[in-house]
Amino acid sequence: MTAEPNPQPDAEPSVRPTARPDDRTHVAVAAADPRARGAARGTQLRGSIPGALDTYDRLFSLGGIKPAQVREDAERALDAIGAFRPAARAEIEGIAEGAALEPWRIAALNARTEILARSTTVPPGECTTLVRRRAADAPGGPRTFGVQTWDWHVELRAYWHTLEARGGRHDFVGITEHGILGKIGVNSAGLALHFNILGHVRDGIGGIPMHVLAAVVLEEAGSVAEALEIIRSAPIASSGSFALFDPAEAVLLDLSPDGVFPIEPEDGLLVRTNHFLTPVPAAAEKTWLYQPDSGERRDFVRARLAGRGAPESPGDLFGHLVTAPGEPPVTCLPDMALPLGQRWASLATVALEPAARTARILDGTPADADSRTWRTLTA
Repeated sequence: MTAEPNPQPDAEPSVRPTARPDDRTHVAVAAADPRARGAARGTQLRGSIPGALDTYDRLFSLGGIKPAQVREDAERALDAIGAFRPAARAEIEGIAEGAALEPWRIAALNARTEILARSTTVPPGECTTLVRRRAADAPGGPRTFGVQTWDWHVELRAYWHTLEARGGRHDFVGITEHGILGKIGVNSAGLALHFNILGHVRDGIGGIPMHVLAAVVLEEAGSVAEALEIIRSAPIASSGSFALFDPAEAVLLDLSPDGVFPIEPEDGLLVRTNHFLTPVPAAAEKTWLYQPDSGERRDFVRARLAGRGAPESPGDLFGHLVTAPGEPPVTCLPDMALPLGQRWASLATVALEPAARTARILDGTPADADSRTWRTLTA
């Protein structure tokens, strides 16, 4: 897929076919008006968003979060989104319109991380991210690229899609869940974003949901510097990590109610799992959610990187994320003997290259990199 001109302000939304050879749903929309973009998304996903909602309703209930609380949280999140970016609220309302659902239901999906922060029985998922920044004096000049696993409840395997969104300030491509504005991707200006969830004791509703903030950054930011400016202006009441990189620069962020804390590459590499890497938010971390697992995964990957030498392409990174039984679960396979809420799976593997404006997406784990077909999208 190649970049296309942004539509004129009065253009009708473009809705493209969703069929793909590997059957993973693809949503492609183009409209300058955010509500129209959302309506096109919702129309394409009308038959499947209810399944995603049903699964999250079960997870909310398992976590002791009552339906009335879910609705209250979703409506508060929608108000916070509207105050920060009215266009993002309009797009969420458009998705609801296209899917024939009430707006708070789509808002609940976009704020699912923040709502689940109330739970003491449903822990967040795992993800592992690697980003390589080659120095400006390296042969061929500077270059950045990244790869990550997206690990989440296996029950949601059917409810994510690849995305091609055109019509905002920048086009962007990547993956997200049904009904959710954004997650992982790269835009037409050459800004890439990988996304991991973290846990802070004050996580909750009241700020911009992490998934919405990711979508805003991908649509609006033309560089790492612009992305940082947007993020620092956002009201943040929950936690996450964005690995941000453009063709020359890369930075890893600890995002939390305590603020925004950048981490620079070490030996040209950023390695992220699911714990804070800076001291201020780490002091209020929900360590019981991720540790010792997150630390073990990060140490394991860093040791591999040290032993195998600097990677020169995204393909060089995939092997670092493949693990076997008895090793830290970087490649995450679900244990179906466990109950709902504990069946973690690597649902997707995503490689991003800002200079080429491409996202390569594998419907599977890094261990499947050579045996399954990758989908390549260009912003």
